[in-house]
Amino acid sequence: MDIEFFCPRWGSEHIAWPVFAKRIKDDGFAGVEVFPLGDMARNEEMVAVLNDIGLSYILLHAELEEGANFDRYLDALERNLYALLSYQHATARPRFIVSQTGREYYTKAQMERCFELCSRISQESSIPIIHETHRNKWSYAAHVVKDYLLTFPALALALDLSHWVCVSESYLEDQQDAIDLAIQHTKHVHARVGHPQGPQVTDPRAPENQVALNHHLVWWDRWIDHLRQVDCSCATITPEFGPYPYMAYVPQTIQPIADQYELNCWMKQLLEARYRLKVNEL
Repeated sequence: MDIEFFCPRWGSEHIAWPVFAKRIKDDGFAGVEVFPLGDMARNEEMVAVLNDIGLSYILLHAELEEGANFDRYLDALERNLYALLSYQHATARPRFIVSQTGREYYTKAQMERCFELCSRISQESSIPIIHETHRNKWSYAAHVVKDYLLTFPALALALDLSHWVCVSESYLEDQQDAIDLAIQHTKHVHARVGHPQGPQVTDPRAPENQVALNHHLVWWDRWIDHLRQVDCSCATITPEFGPYPYMAYVPQTIQPIADQYELNCWMKQLLEARYRLKVNEL
């Protein structure tokens, strides 16, 4: 099974696409995960640059201002998903769309309409749409997602367990059944390390963060093992340590306490070595 790593565009939006693409290509990433709706005018440049340099891309659909009004939200969700489909041409298509869908206060009936909309657009376009586990969305907590997956077994996830750790204020020791079920529905992983008081540790390399890191590594191992059991040919992972405010500043400055890009490269290298070793052990 191949494992491909994608670099988040998040935090590097100020870097021109040709420079950014060359940087992540040189550092061994297979592609980029990007929320492009804020810069629609540059979609052709983005797709062209990535295609020319041989990088894949995952598109991200994030927060909508219309969330407080469900009907307006549903209209905006449809409009934005179709807009994301414009980020392709004859020789370049997104691998899939990761959607931060709905809100945590929507009813199950409302969320069913969101899922049906995503499914319809996915079938029309032949581009998978998967749903990220994220705070303030329907998928904000392990026990909630477990209930949804039992009700809607066709749902596919982009699993970011850092959010569940933060929401639960625990390492989910008493919710392993929910994690196991989520793993069975996971098509993509956001490899960020959370802790019981936040969705991102200061630096996963630091000794004080090893407990948090080890919990996440065990969960990701279980996902990789599951994919091997079902004969999946390729796994995709985005190391997703983010910029401020996920990354804290040194007090009274705008100096990040760590280098975001460096952390994401470190996480990529850690997981590459870890899963290369596991393959060799089989």
